[in-house]
Amino acid sequence: MTAAIDVHGLRKSYGSKRVLDGVDLSVEAGTVTALLGPNGAGKTTTVHILSTLLRPDGGTALVGGHDVVRDAQAVRASIGLTGQFSAVDNLITGEENLLLMARLRHLGAKRSKQRVAELLEQFDLVEAARKPLATYSGGMKRRLDLAMTLVSRPDVIFLDEPTTGLDPRSRHTMWDIVRGLVAEGTTVLLTTQYLDEADELAGRIAVLDDGRIVAEGTPDELKRRVPGGHLTLRFDDVASLEAAAGLLTESERDAADLTLTVPGDGGVDTLRGVLDRLAAADVPVADLSIHTPDLDDVFFALTGRIDLKETAS
Repeated sequence: MTAAIDVHGLRKSYGSKRVLDGVDLSVEAGTVTALLGPNGAGKTTTVHILSTLLRPDGGTALVGGHDVVRDAQAVRASIGLTGQFSAVDNLITGEENLLLMARLRHLGAKRSKQRVAELLEQFDLVEAARKPLATYSGGMKRRLDLAMTLVSRPDVIFLDEPTTGLDPRSRHTMWDIVRGLVAEGTTVLLTTQYLDEADELAGRIAVLDDGRIVAEGTPDELKRRVPGGHLTLRFDDVASLEAAAGLLTESERDAADLTLTVPGDGGVDTLRGVLDRLAAADVPVADLSIHTPDLDDVFFALTGRIDLKETAS
């Protein structure tokens, strides 16, 4: 596959504060990559460099094959950017916002009207098209914001915390829109403060901490790198619990709940091995659950921090 975004050794400092310290990142065309990191890690700085809003101090970055420094105009022509805060004009209607963006993109009067009609339909804004933005909900404004990003059909889209402040229903609507864009071949680089959002949308995740990429891979690959997986077995009586604990000496028991926690990766082989040992000893299991590390565990293990919800970097 072809890399739509290709970054090598990217560096950026503000005075004595080094924000990016040799970032390497590759995003394949037609995929979603999520960039995660704690506050101040450099996520938004990276996006701003890739979208030509900032000039790097060193390293190289290609977007759509164009250098962000030497070919900035070509980069701008091929990308769309939706930032953390809505860029819509609240003094005009949704349709007028889209028409303004279409004209700024030099689509021409006829093509502008046609493209605006397409986007209003795609983003379920037809009924609200000619209403003032003061009547729009937060979710509607974010949909309009993304629609404005797509006026010129960009090949690469940067979504910088696009669902911040949205209710769960609006977040899921945005997720469906992003999935649809990727299905059509659009490349998406997503920064988000919600780990479940990265898990839902991203084929690959890069974790940025202290200006460097500290881990990269698919969500499942990253989860497998973190210890903490286990099986929880529940028994109907103390005798069964004690018998199981005697067989599974690496386990931890909870006599009050009649449960036994057995370390494991949650894989089929681990599960089968535990159940076979208990069955061979005629120890019945009433119930079981499997816990595998999630992205919260990954984030905490890699950065020493677990709460992204206040992240605004």
